[in-house]
Amino acid sequence: MKVLEVKTALKDYPIYIDHSYDELVSAFEKSGLKPSKLCIITDTNVEKYYLETIESMLSEKYDVCHYVFEAGENSKHLGTISDFYNFFVEEKLDRKSVVVALGGGVVGDMAGFAASTYMRGISFVQVPTTLLAQVDSSVGGKTGVDFNGNKNMIGAFYQPDFVFINSETLKTLPYREVAAGIAEAIKYGYIIDNDFLEYCIENKERIKSLDNNALIEVIYKCCEAKAYVVSKDEKELGLRAILNFGHTFGHSVETLNNFKLLHGECVAIGMVAALYYSMECGNTTKEDIENIEKLLEFFELPTRCDNNVDEVYNQMFYDKKTSSGKIKIVALKKIGEAFIDSSNDVANIKKAIEYIAK
Repeated sequence: MKVLEVKTALKDYPIYIDHSYDELVSAFEKSGLKPSKLCIITDTNVEKYYLETIESMLSEKYDVCHYVFEAGENSKHLGTISDFYNFFVEEKLDRKSVVVALGGGVVGDMAGFAASTYMRGISFVQVPTTLLAQVDSSVGGKTGVDFNGNKNMIGAFYQPDFVFINSETLKTLPYREVAAGIAEAIKYGYIIDNDFLEYCIENKERIKSLDNNALIEVIYKCCEAKAYVVSKDEKELGLRAILNFGHTFGHSVETLNNFKLLHGECVAIGMVAALYYSMECGNTTKEDIENIEKLLEFFELPTRCDNNVDEVYNQMFYDKKTSSGKIKIVALKKIGEAFIDSSNDVANIKKAIEYIAK
């Protein structure tokens, strides 16, 4: 088992990366948590694979209950959060209770947000089961829900007490879900670690075939990079915003397609647009764009969308990084070095959208 430490101003916590759940109870014991009750939150997809196993393991030591909601982005709203609260009250969860988020990014975001607001905040633990959640969303304390069709509009920064990752869960996922996570992994190579990008390129066959050692290396490197960024900027006031590389374009595409495309698929499209934007700013090259397209296409990820240019552009104003009516783009100075471009260059933004919208 590999262990990483995330250090933030308010809380330090470990990330455990293993190939089974054998050490999960031990992780709870090491955390110092003494829960009056554990509440596992999961969805209808994950329920059939892992809920019984996890609940059985934890029940040997703790009082455990569970709540299952309908899987999918369409459940990611305040109505579902209200259902969580009602269940918490029915089960008499108190301030010493702990929420366990068992699932992908939607589960983690929602369970974390519910934990952050119930009784002004109770402890929670992330047990991510998708690659996207394992390499990105389970680490760093971003929680929240969509609102009026806008992605992650309501939420809070709220750190878990620990993250427990079992790489074997990826073998029960449809390949499309795995590929969506690979897109988020590739992101780290472009924004912060060119050596990691080279690793992904050189080991792409092993990663695609779900070689366990390659997967654990990818997960570890991504968590390491995110832990570093979060330790420097917990609440996205500066550096942390680079983690949104591809997301400003991608969230717009995701919303306009009514979440029929997976988040990671939209990030893939958005990264192509962000590289094109960076090229228009004079920083990256046409060859860089061709290289990312080849890599994404190898993993069967989309690089284009069918949306109207003006629709994509107008939707981008709902991005959380938008300030004073200006769109901020995470762009590249070079491969492995990102920055926030606040120039609001409308012409270059629209050129980038035109490139992905054809």
